[in-house]
Formats: sequence, C-alpha cells, structure tokens
Amino acid sequence: MRVAVGLNRYAITDWDETTTFAQEAERLGVHSLWTAEAWAHDAATPIAYLMAKTQTLKFGSGIFQVGTRTPGLVAMTAMTLDSMSGGRFILGLGTSGPQVIEGWHGIPFRKPLQHTREVIEICRKVFNGEVVEYDGEFWRLPLDQERGGSGEGKALRSGAPLTPDLPIYVASLGPKNLALTGELADGWVGGSFIPEHAQDFIGAIKAGAAKVGRDIAHFDFAVGGAIWVTDDPERAAEAMKPGLAFSLGAMGSRQHNFYNNAYSRQGFADEAKEVQRLWLSGQRDAARAAVPTELVLATHLIGDEQAVTERLRKYRDAGVTTFRAGLRGDTMRERVQALDQVMDLVQRVSQDAPAR
Repeated sequence: MRVAVGLNRYAITDWDETTTFAQEAERLGVHSLWTAEAWAHDAATPIAYLMAKTQTLKFGSGIFQVGTRTPGLVAMTAMTLDSMSGGRFILGLGTSGPQVIEGWHGIPFRKPLQHTREVIEICRKVFNGEVVEYDGEFWRLPLDQERGGSGEGKALRSGAPLTPDLPIYVASLGPKNLALTGELADGWVGGSFIPEHAQDFIGAIKAGAAKVGRDIAHFDFAVGGAIWVTDDPERAAEAMKPGLAFSLGAMGSRQHNFYNNAYSRQGFADEAKEVQRLWLSGQRDAARAAVPTELVLATHLIGDEQAVTERLRKYRDAGVTTFRAGLRGDTMRERVQALDQVMDLVQRVSQDAPAR
C-alpha cells in the first residue's frame, strides 16, 4: 500500500507550516497530498503553491465539486497543474451535496451522477486533444440556440499539451456512484469505510467496471482512516466521537447525508439515524455521546502498535492500494512525527503482504 495525506477543509492560516508539512511528507515517501474544497479554500490554488515547493510528491484535488466549474475549466485547471508539475496532478471529482452546492454556490443539486459522468467524459475529450463536441443533459458543446446560446459557438480543441494519461479519481459512497466510479475513473477517493465491509464499496466499483467490460487491474482504491497509536483506545475513541457525530449529523441534510447512509449500510443504521436526529434537533452533546465506541474503532485505527498494524492488514487484504492516513497532532511537528510512524507501519504491512 501507498500512503496519502490531506489538508483539512478549514482555513490554512500558516502557509509556511503547510509548505514544511508537504516537504516532510515528500521526504518520508508519501505518494500524494490532497487538498479539500468545502467553503474555505478552493482545491486548486494550494496545490499550485505547494507544487512549486516540492519535487516528487503528487497532489490531488480532494475534491473539485461537480457543477461549480464548467467541464472546460476543470480540464484546463487539471492540465495546467499537471504540466507545471511534470505530471504530478490527480484530478479528484465529487458531487458534494445540496447544502454546499445550493447554499454556497447557488446552483441546483440535481442528478449528480449524470453530471459527474458528463464532466468526466468532456474532460477525457479535452485531455486527449479531441475537438470537443458533446450533447448531454447538463452540457452541450458548442452551446446552440436551442439551449439558449447565440449559435455562434465553435467546437474547439485544447491548445495545451495533451495529457491523455492524467488520472481522474471520483469520491463516491453510494452504490450507483461507486459503480460509476468503476465504469469511468482511474481511482476511488473513499471514506466512511470499515474494511470488514469492503465489498460494499470495492465490490460495487468492480461490478461497475465489469458491466462495461473494463479492465481495472491498475485501479487505485484510496481509502483509510485516522491512526492513533495508544495504550488507551477507549479514551482515544471518546476523543474522536465529535468528528464522527459531525459527519453523521451535519455533513448533509436529513434527506441527503451520504456519510450517514454509508455507515447505515455497514451495520450501524439505527445508531447513525439516532445521531443524526439528535444533531438536527440541536442536541449536539447528546449526538456526540450517542456515537458508538464500536463504530469509532471500526472506522479508524486505534490501539497499540500491534493492534494498529493488524488493522492496516485488514485494509491491505480488503484491496486498498493507497491508505489515506488521518494524522494526530496539534502542531506540524506532531503531525510529521505521526506520519513518520504511519509510514513505518504501512511499510511493514506492505512487505509482509502475501504474494498474489
């Protein structure tokens, strides 16, 4: 397994420290660093800045929100970042949800899977240097008078260097979106994942690929969890309950919470819905307390070094190819120390992997 790390979705207040973290991640052999895009920073600008400060580390947009940019702009941004870094960019796409798409961007959250499909298909055309003509539900290129255009639009080919191998990853959780990921993408940006239920995710991706006769032998299954090496896993789990409560209760509406639905499919339906009910009714402390310790320990890697190593083997054996590591630490130094430990543990687990 490779290791990926990420910058959180909140404000970056110390860019020098963030640069040092990226450089330390590169030194330790991390495969890729991913930038979030919620309602703080965009995902592209920090990548451009950090690419200029590093040499080999790959960077992924985690994620560009589908619908907030035209497909042409998505492709142009991806090709620019890939070109300026010597091929170190991974285009990560995701649907986000109605609270952000409609609340922050003011555009309808409608048919997100179809929208994702169209953006990927148009980006592939651009990357391959094709003259871009497309007739979709969301995008018609060139835009004609029937769709509100002037009729003067012209089908164009990108003037940038071609990037036919630029990888596209999709952040997906629901069964249909997972199948779409297997059909069209080069990798999966996963979350809300319990390795004992990997078939719910990885199996759906493989089924989507098989449905269209696609070989995904080199597909990247990128998912993980927070790692906390400790002799007191119960106390650590308590400290991590607020984060899970936020995902289950706040990351979406009552009708659309993809994280809640994912945990529900993995055996925690009653618990997930109760946390959401408490959160949405304003009982935040009760919601945090209602998160089962069992769920925290299942979705993160908490315990002594032996226990964490065994959990990493579960991810490896489930088919995970890139472990997305959540790091403990309040300071950059603490996060780098945690990353050093993670790299050592993952390396051990990868070296003792059975031959396939």
